[in-house]
Amino acid sequence: MPSEKTKMLAGESYDPTDPTLVEERQRARERTRGFNDTAPADADARRAILDDLLGATGENVTVEPPFRCDYGYNISVGDDFFANYDCVFLDVCAIEFGDECMLGPGVHVYTASHPLDPVERTSGTEFGEPVTVGDRVWIGGRSVLNPGVSVGDDAVVASGAVVTEDVPDGVVVGGNPAEVIREV
Repeated sequence: MPSEKTKMLAGESYDPTDPTLVEERQRARERTRGFNDTAPADADARRAILDDLLGATGENVTVEPPFRCDYGYNISVGDDFFANYDCVFLDVCAIEFGDECMLGPGVHVYTASHPLDPVERTSGTEFGEPVTVGDRVWIGGRSVLNPGVSVGDDAVVASGAVVTEDVPDGVVVGGNPAEVIREV
């Protein structure tokens, strides 16, 4: 029988109270607390923590504290990545950012989801769907990327947008739910 972690990573229904998963979330909280408590000029300490916490980090990665995530190891960021203050990544499944991505303050990326059926939902199980962001994407402040979405290369997500469906390459989306506003 597969472990709860294996089921989680595969996007299947899993029990988040599994001791291994609880321990791994605790580890991520300890790492993000250390990251968030670093001195503003201590770029080396911040980079070391990110390299330890995240699954993959490219060159020239900047994340402004505070930052929160569930596990960290499911997050990959490419070269020249920038995330402003107060970003939250719920990474029960993979979150992948391409190169040259910029995130405004308070961007939230969710892979975690819950069953719609109320009996299943109150049982405590959950599942996830990965989120993928292409190259040269700008995600405006207070935007939300929901489970399972992909954002194409060269796209712009306007501030405050709630992305519920895939975003094509080279467009600007905005609103709730986000819709294409124009081409870049």
